Amino acid sequence: MRFEDWMQAGNVFDAIERTGQRCGARTAITFLATDPDAAPRKLDYTGLVAGIARTANAFRSLGLQRGDVVAYMLPALVETQFVLWGAATAASALPLNPLLQVEEIAELCRAAGATALVALGPLPGTGIWAKARRVKELVPAIGALIQVGGEKGEGGGGVHLLQDLLEASPSSLAFSDRPGLDEVAAYFHTGGTTGAPKLVVHTHRNQLAAAYGGAWAVGAGCGDVILNGLPMFHVASAIFCSLAMFVAGAEVVILSPTGFRNPRIVADFWRIVERTGATLVGGVPTALSAVVKVDPQGADLSRVRINICGASLLPRGVAEQMELLTGKPLREVYGMTEAGGVICVDPVSRERVLGSAGCPIPFCEVEARALDGIGASPRSCKAGEPGVLVVRGPNVTPGYKDAGQSATLFTEDGWLVTGDIGYVDATGRVRITGRAKDLIIRSGHNIDPAAIEECLMRHPAVADAGAVGMPDAYAGEVPVAYVTLHQGASVTEQELLAFAKSIINEPPALPRRLFVVEQLPMTAVGKIYKPALRQDCARRHLLEVLQGEPIAALSVREDPGLGQVVCIELAAAEAEVARETRQRIAAALQGYLLTLEWPASPADAA
Repeated sequence: MRFEDWMQAGNVFDAIERTGQRCGARTAITFLATDPDAAPRKLDYTGLVAGIARTANAFRSLGLQRGDVVAYMLPALVETQFVLWGAATAASALPLNPLLQVEEIAELCRAAGATALVALGPLPGTGIWAKARRVKELVPAIGALIQVGGEKGEGGGGVHLLQDLLEASPSSLAFSDRPGLDEVAAYFHTGGTTGAPKLVVHTHRNQLAAAYGGAWAVGAGCGDVILNGLPMFHVASAIFCSLAMFVAGAEVVILSPTGFRNPRIVADFWRIVERTGATLVGGVPTALSAVVKVDPQGADLSRVRINICGASLLPRGVAEQMELLTGKPLREVYGMTEAGGVICVDPVSRERVLGSAGCPIPFCEVEARALDGIGASPRSCKAGEPGVLVVRGPNVTPGYKDAGQSATLFTEDGWLVTGDIGYVDATGRVRITGRAKDLIIRSGHNIDPAAIEECLMRHPAVADAGAVGMPDAYAGEVPVAYVTLHQGASVTEQELLAFAKSIINEPPALPRRLFVVEQLPMTAVGKIYKPALRQDCARRHLLEVLQGEPIAALSVREDPGLGQVVCIELAAAEAEVARETRQRIAAALQGYLLTLEWPASPADAA
């Protein structure tokens, strides 16, 4: 069967409209306010289709056409769903993280070619509207600024109220040029902390392949209710937790505008599961780690059908606790922005296997390629042999908006290079063990940080762990680990190192150092932010190596072309002394794989 024949939808709006025709009166969205005890807002499928159509028509009324880009800075609202899918229908969407700095948001808008910006209006406790105003000033191409909620009276100067636009727009599409499968539905931003932003192209084909495949794998249908506590600028929230459920006719419960970042939601999680009759319960590992600590207090969880986790590797202990609390299996979802957000799912059609990403969704292929440094060689690995995972299928992006950034995204034979380390077993199941870029390479010995993290997570005092490579003059880098502890727990670094030594049989993988910290740096979707850990341990180590030198400041950053860049500012000194100090420091760091930068010092000015 061809993918198009299986799916039978020409674009995202067509797919949601088809669901509306068969599930019109069924609830599509339940929106919980910041206070979970407040009366929820409900929207049926007829209302969802009408809301998306009105929004698409509103964008067209402002002169936006196919090829234009509508950016949005919104929390998780019903209107966010209208804007995302309405923009994909009339033009293209650019979901933005409102927590980014103004300059970063402006750069993303420039890179995408945004011509309209939708943002949350002025409300106490949020600065989104002020950011949006500033972004419009910085990006002249943005002609329309559209306000969602907040105080009225902000009109004029290219500012429009979304509610007014919707009331003036028809509830069915008023234009005939619906997008084709291979036209751009959205640009999702991804990538590192340096260099130009990477905007992943999502075609309607990509999004629908991921959505239909994810829905099929978990057996989603009209009787299902999923809890979505993720932000709507993230692909997992938009595709798996929203679009996949809409094409299946399920109900999406939005867990307040801030989702799992709302402490009331976490505290009331199991009561919300009972009250909403949730059948699909899950989130990212950090969210699940928080909710398993909450006492259900007798909440009726009998409607839960499966637990779901995605975004990063889930500690086995958390998975087991979820299964113990709900009495239902946990299924992992593996995906990435460059593959529509869904690549593999541990499917309901097969026995669940903890720690497995499951099987590729329909029409998607996954294989492991032998490591070539940290890249993928042309050789396919045997069953069970680890390598770099590569993917091909209709869910895979055609590339980044800036084609120059796609140079290393695909293999020579056209497979997407995920950058993940793992293997495919003899049954076709995919196992993820870590990230290629996170590999710790000690004297040519590849060390998977996941093995260190899994070991430390077994210690009863450890809540979370992250392992990275610390610069070493002899070995290139050596493993170190950062951990946070459970509330009230106490353990020394020496005790944890001894614990690790008793479990890790591979001597090179033993952490050289271990740091107990109050909090690990996290991304917006709950992943440990490894670049921050690498920079921190490099800084700690280099300050020890250079102890006694007149250093005013030392910072570390990661550069795609230069690797780790160490910027050293010297304390005030005469020019000759500063020159000698730099020579001495450069000699001390000669054996390290680092790039040194020297900002101008007061002595230079003299």
